[in-house]
Amino acid sequence: MLEWARWIVPSLVPALLVLAVVYFSDRNREPLWLVLLTFALGGLGKGVTGYAEARAAAWTDLDSTSAAGAAGSLLFLFAFAAPVREVSKVAAMWPAFRSRHFDEPVDGVVYAASAALGFACVENALMLREHPLGWVWIARTLLALPAHVFFAAAWGYALGRAKREKRPGAIFPAAWVVATAAHGLYAHLVYGRGAGALVGTLPLLAAMGVVTFFAVRDLGARAERSSRTSILLERVSSLYVGSAPPSLQTVRDAMRREGQPVTLRWVVFGTLVTAGAMTVGLAGAVAVGHYFHVDFSAVDEHDVSTTAPVALLGSGLLAAFPISGYLIAKASNLPTLLEPALACGLAILLTLVLLGLAAPVAVVFALAFSPIAWGLACAGAWVGRAPA
Repeated sequence: MLEWARWIVPSLVPALLVLAVVYFSDRNREPLWLVLLTFALGGLGKGVTGYAEARAAAWTDLDSTSAAGAAGSLLFLFAFAAPVREVSKVAAMWPAFRSRHFDEPVDGVVYAASAALGFACVENALMLREHPLGWVWIARTLLALPAHVFFAAAWGYALGRAKREKRPGAIFPAAWVVATAAHGLYAHLVYGRGAGALVGTLPLLAAMGVVTFFAVRDLGARAERSSRTSILLERVSSLYVGSAPPSLQTVRDAMRREGQPVTLRWVVFGTLVTAGAMTVGLAGAVAVGHYFHVDFSAVDEHDVSTTAPVALLGSGLLAAFPISGYLIAKASNLPTLLEPALACGLAILLTLVLLGLAAPVAVVFALAFSPIAWGLACAGAWVGRAPA
């Protein structure tokens, strides 16, 4: 009995607690039996995909966690394991999606999160059963819960919009591809590398959390405010003293240049500004580390205690993006975010290419930081842009 409790309780209790938060955050609550059924189907999906992955691993002599950084392992993870896992979550929530109870856009996030929590619960239980109960594996399972919820919320948002507008469109395939890619990156950092790589999941989870917040907020705005807005979002919104953060529609409008071409000179100039800001931020972090006698050569991804130098360098780099976005928006004096966003994206792409040539192992960590870096640049540009 105690042996069962060792891996059942740490996986089931947190999953049910998060499920309760998701369930009660929706004022127009869904039928509890359907939420629990979706949760159970998500767990069943993990069992099916786990068996499929085991058979495929035996056939190809590859799996998603062995030989960290090996091309074959990464190919197995991104081309097979991650897509199959996300497909199983979609299948788990499909009965709810087709039911008459799915009658508002935010239901897409509720049922997608329920399926993801069931999947994560079984996955965590299997992980804790196979490995000794240590803090590293507990940390990995705790990180898995919000990660799975955020990944599923991306395509759950798309299904909610499709149900509301009664036309499929391209948003669901795009959201599913993004969620699958983020899932593969997260799984590689958590299970395919050392314990120190867990730090790399934090910016990825932060970025997915922000996207989830705005997605649910956008779905709430599309529904009837009096009966559709969730209690959780109302409480979060009440924390803002000034104006509320922009909606997804507002951000999308700011990314468009209707009837006008993209100003390429500001994209090129902005790329150079972003690269220069990154260089200055990195140099500043190195200078701070030198002042405090930080040993940058002591970094070891298998030892979490040695990741402080990486965190310092990452902080210096991330601090450069809102500054560069603000400077580009101020200098261009354009009312949109398109040029600063493209400039930041191009700078990140060039950085990834250079890292791929010089230090391929760093590309995975750079990808984890890329979404939040791009978001910070857009936030800085939002503050510095000219009024429309």
